[in-house]
Amino acid sequence: MPAVAADIERFLEEMWLEKALSDNTLAAYRRDLADVERRLRGKRIDQATTADLAECMAARYQEGLKARSTARWLSCIRGYYKQGIRKGRLETDPSLGIAAPKLGRALPGVLTAREVEQLLEVPTVDEPVGLRDRAMLELLYASGLRISELVNLPMVSLNVRQGVVRVVGKGDKERLVPVGTVALQWLRHYVDTARPVLGHRHQTSALFLSNRGEAMTRQNFWFAIKRYAEKAGIQKAISPHTLRHAFATHLLDNGADLRAVQMMLGHADLSTTQIYTHVAQARLKALHAEHHPRG
Repeated sequence: MPAVAADIERFLEEMWLEKALSDNTLAAYRRDLADVERRLRGKRIDQATTADLAECMAARYQEGLKARSTARWLSCIRGYYKQGIRKGRLETDPSLGIAAPKLGRALPGVLTAREVEQLLEVPTVDEPVGLRDRAMLELLYASGLRISELVNLPMVSLNVRQGVVRVVGKGDKERLVPVGTVALQWLRHYVDTARPVLGHRHQTSALFLSNRGEAMTRQNFWFAIKRYAEKAGIQKAISPHTLRHAFATHLLDNGADLRAVQMMLGHADLSTTQIYTHVAQARLKALHAEHHPRG
């Protein structure tokens, strides 16, 4: 049984007395809190910040631990802080800034730059639908948009001259996101050649149109992404946020400022963006261990 600090022992004893928890549950709590202590590398759990806990959680994701296990782990941590505040031992709860894992869904792996290239090259761009999909994929990777934001873009949201799109995100908050030269070229090509063909039956303000001339739906494009990923031979778990994850991680890999990435992603809380820094750091450590002679 892992040894833990005195404050954790006190918490476990209180849980046993007040909630009559079983030995198995207490043992699981002990393991989870010992895991946090280990990951904090010398810092006590009552000194941890939200960023510290986000880093611990990101490390669990990188190790491939299941979402259900991490959800229980976070629940235990929250219980520790809640009890500490109730007893007057603690003043703040840093775990409140940590989002619980979504159960039943695999955390999507972050695609490498080469895997993104393979995915982008799959659509047949000499056909209107393929050109539309290439433009959408390029925009996703260049901007980090959510798919729901992407399919809801009106034509007027694209400013070709300035190279930006105006996005209405969660909570109806607007933000301007840079597009980048390559994505802008594909968008121009789509707007000039494919969109008029797809939209000849209907008048619509939507930027991206289905083969029936109606606005694209989130579900239709998600199915297209899965199909393209399969054709590209990508083995990693794919989600609607796959290119959004790649966008953020690759920016941070190359030295982008965290707050700038937060603004482009439309995150209200910096701690939500923080996880990408640890994904990037974990990848750099893995590369170092693999390739450095003293790794």
